[in-house]
Amino acid sequence: MPTSTEVKRPLVDLYSDTITLPTAEMRAFMANAPLGDEQKGEDPSVNELTRLVATLLDKESAVFLPSGTMCNEIALAVHTRPGDEVLADATAHVINFETGGPAALSGVTVRGLPGVRGVFTPEQFAAAVRLPSRYAPRTSGVIVEQTSNAGGGTIWPLDTVAEVTSIAREHGLWTHMDGARLFNASVASGVRPAAYARHFDSVFVDLSKGLGAPVGGLLAGTREFVEAAWRVKQRWGGAMRQAGVIASAGVYALRHHVDRLAVDHENARLLAEGIAGIPGVAVEPEHVETNILLFDIGGTGLTAAEFGRRTHAEHDVRVSVFGPTTIRAVTHLDVTAEQLPLAVEAIARTAASGTR
Repeated sequence: MPTSTEVKRPLVDLYSDTITLPTAEMRAFMANAPLGDEQKGEDPSVNELTRLVATLLDKESAVFLPSGTMCNEIALAVHTRPGDEVLADATAHVINFETGGPAALSGVTVRGLPGVRGVFTPEQFAAAVRLPSRYAPRTSGVIVEQTSNAGGGTIWPLDTVAEVTSIAREHGLWTHMDGARLFNASVASGVRPAAYARHFDSVFVDLSKGLGAPVGGLLAGTREFVEAAWRVKQRWGGAMRQAGVIASAGVYALRHHVDRLAVDHENARLLAEGIAGIPGVAVEPEHVETNILLFDIGGTGLTAAEFGRRTHAEHDVRVSVFGPTTIRAVTHLDVTAEQLPLAVEAIARTAASGTR
């Protein structure tokens, strides 16, 4: 039996790529990381990480932050004035998963556009930009989420990114990429991270998802932007001391875990194909582009909450609830190809329990 300090992990955990544990090699790298005072710019591991990310994104500078949510919220705080309106897809993380942060922290609203699987069109964006008016909010910027989490890991095509950001520049708007899974998009599409990032004034990338680091994200842009971001980081309590302990995990991840994301993408595709024929389950394998799979279990007669509970409690396979009848499964470095048949069987048995 587990002790009070132990937590039993599911046999197959598809809840999120955020539940990955550092590999033994990553832990050893962290244990030997050179350290210093991050607030004073004296931590060698943090400095190496920010240099590495700025280079990968072809930006002037980057700042290390505790979370991706803080990256997004600090970008908003730097880019906006209270009362501004920001445009994003209706499914965007900044709208649905940051506890109203834009309004609470920066006094801005984020208007959601009705895209398809998390991607809106340049025409939708152009039509949504408000004309100047003393009565209306000022549309000041746009956020693109790459890949789209709630869109099922959909990749924003490079040409769409280029068109949307070009329209933004025509209107004098700032542009920000929520690049939590930018490396997934890059590996799957063959487009370098910098080729996506060049279209945006600011970009954040996450370390604690598919890359497998335990914590952290980086926000990149011009030196002026990053200096302003540092001031907000300090104000909001995000500045750290010997942060190289965790930053070194990000250095290791970027050196060793980027190319292997292709394995997660293949596993997600195989999982989708495995469950495609299960009665009561609706899935579209052709729309699985990266490591996120969304499927509908409405035909089983179960709610998503009940489906998720049974799959976990009765079959030791954990998924996440993403809507009344929508389930999300995410592959990552702690999910192997050998585990996929177990997950398919668990989903099939749970589906059958609802349709009996």
